[in-house]
Amino acid sequence: MKARRGASETILEWKPAETAIIICDMWDNHYCQNAAKRVKAMAPRMNRVLKQARGIGVTIIHAPSGTMDVYNGAPQRLRLMNAPKMTPPIPIMKSCPLDRGREGPLPVDDVTQPCDDAVVGPAVRRYNRENELLEIASQDGISDDEEEIYSYFHQRKIRNVVLMGVHTNMCILGRSFGIRQQVRLGMNAVLARDLTDAMYDPRQRPFVSHEKGAALIISHIEKYWCPSVLSEDLTHLA
Repeated sequence: MKARRGASETILEWKPAETAIIICDMWDNHYCQNAAKRVKAMAPRMNRVLKQARGIGVTIIHAPSGTMDVYNGAPQRLRLMNAPKMTPPIPIMKSCPLDRGREGPLPVDDVTQPCDDAVVGPAVRRYNRENELLEIASQDGISDDEEEIYSYFHQRKIRNVVLMGVHTNMCILGRSFGIRQQVRLGMNAVLARDLTDAMYDPRQRPFVSHEKGAALIISHIEKYWCPSVLSEDLTHLA
């Protein structure tokens, strides 16, 4: 598949059996209603890609953070919980904030106010589970804990990981299972750039459209962390 890093492209030949997709925080709702609408619009296309990738042997991990209680007892949840524990090469952080020793500042202001709703409501939890437009198949896994995910990947001899979902500048980069952590753990990581969305309000710096703000964050990831790929490439790996 073609991987993009800045202006250059390289071909990655990944075996499906050694590859996993982590679906980050594709919740059923969000305090930012425009963000929730974009997740709902993206979910059917994401589900089609996941179905095709699953069909060629790619492992699918659902990671709707903070909702693991909903999946208690589900075989997909137990599969990750019961994976033999492995000691990672470096400590796994619960979250991975901006690494000033490796990357520059994010190209957008996502601190002052990241929601682009016309009237922004309180930033309270409105999600309860993963968006139900995404199928959780019998062979999938469920976890929001990188210690579990890392152990399961080691058990399955998975060394390639694709991140998709939301939000590109926050959870995709900073979760315990996000891009920063995967790169530090030595995984071959890529971002599915057409199946992600940012938390960015055009009323904040650098005062560009939401789409342009998301593109700037993708470029930041490509520059400092890992390449990006198009989701269609995940359906016909080597």
